[in-house]
Amino acid sequence: MTRTLRIATHMPEAMLAPVVARFAKDDVAIEVVAVTTDETIPADLDVEILLTLPWGAPNMADLLSSGVRWVHAYGTGVNGFPFELLNGTPMSCSRGASATAISEWVIAVLLAAEKKLPESWVEEPPARWNTADLGTLAGRTLALVGFGGIAQAIATRALPFDMHVKGMRRTTAKSPIPEVKIVTDLASLLADADHVVVAAPETKATRHLLNDETFALMKPGAHLVNIARGGLVDQDALRRALDSGQVGLATLDCVEPEPLPEGHWLYAHEKVRLSPHISWAGPESHEGLMDRFVENLEHYVRGEALDFLVDPSEQY
Repeated sequence: MTRTLRIATHMPEAMLAPVVARFAKDDVAIEVVAVTTDETIPADLDVEILLTLPWGAPNMADLLSSGVRWVHAYGTGVNGFPFELLNGTPMSCSRGASATAISEWVIAVLLAAEKKLPESWVEEPPARWNTADLGTLAGRTLALVGFGGIAQAIATRALPFDMHVKGMRRTTAKSPIPEVKIVTDLASLLADADHVVVAAPETKATRHLLNDETFALMKPGAHLVNIARGGLVDQDALRRALDSGQVGLATLDCVEPEPLPEGHWLYAHEKVRLSPHISWAGPESHEGLMDRFVENLEHYVRGEALDFLVDPSEQY
């Protein structure tokens, strides 16, 4: 007997065509109800699952009142989601789906900082040939603020470069990567770090985690990389740290606000390398985000526990 599942989504309906085809083989008929973020939701709409954006939508409350039993956010960071509307409805996200792309991007910018790229490229005869003052990743200390799936992927790629890797998380549970030292406070994490990568979720507890006080804990001249959320870094404090030399370089893929307005100081600062939140992008990035939803949909169909669940109280 064919089971019917109605899925409402703020994503383009075409994105779910492979999902519909996949579950038809299991005698599950999926009906996709595509809605825009601001359209009026009919009072008699009856849907079981909601696939939505990680920051929600203006019509979220009406959608959630239409029989939704499970919400999945198409993204990894969900700090902007209106959690107060869930009222106990379980929510999952595509946590970890971008780990490969982001970790490769981080290694690229660490190497760029040490090898002075692109500034070491030449377009005319240089003052000196065959010599340069370049650094190395070997022997450098990498500090990971947060030690979830993305940070672990970064660590896995940093270790073959002979880096010393430390990760900070709230518990002293054993590291899943034996070579990575786990610490539970920023002072222990930052004191000897050459490169600091922000890879934690933004919550009330982590907002402006990097501020005047914590920048002062860093090894002078350290390189800050943010691939998490702009709100974890107090950007006014960052400017002061850059101007004083306490932070030698900031490579920022995430800033606040996004998009960053024209004329913002981050665009022009000589010690800032800015990209428009693209570290997650890769040839299979969208497929990876959708794969998390499909995995959970399989669990849901079989009546199993969902993975990648978000804790509304922690907001990640």
